[in-house]
Amino acid sequence: MPVTSFLKLGAISIAAAGLFAFGRHKLGSIKGTIMPIDAGVRAWAESATDTLRAPILNGSYEITDAKPGAYKIIIEAKPPYRNIARDGIMVTDGQETDAGEIKMDK
Repeated sequence: MPVTSFLKLGAISIAAAGLFAFGRHKLGSIKGTIMPIDAGVRAWAESATDTLRAPILNGSYEITDAKPGAYKIIIEAKPPYRNIARDGIMVTDGQETDAGEIKMDK
């Protein structure tokens, strides 16, 4: 293979790697608690592009692999409790976001 072909291939590889390096975001997480601790089954996080979920264990949840952006948290309730949602949870690059405590209603 001629030297110019190697140079072209190298230049294309470097350009492609650069595009991927600058376009990537670090994933974050959303954690929170519910009260009473046995009132929920799952926590859901919805954004314009993603829907993520995690189990609720002992009143706590942590939703991982969240891209940066705004999320709505939905707590899937156990009867006789009702599902509840909280808007405006912001995730930033590589950070853990604390959604706080959510009180469940019957």
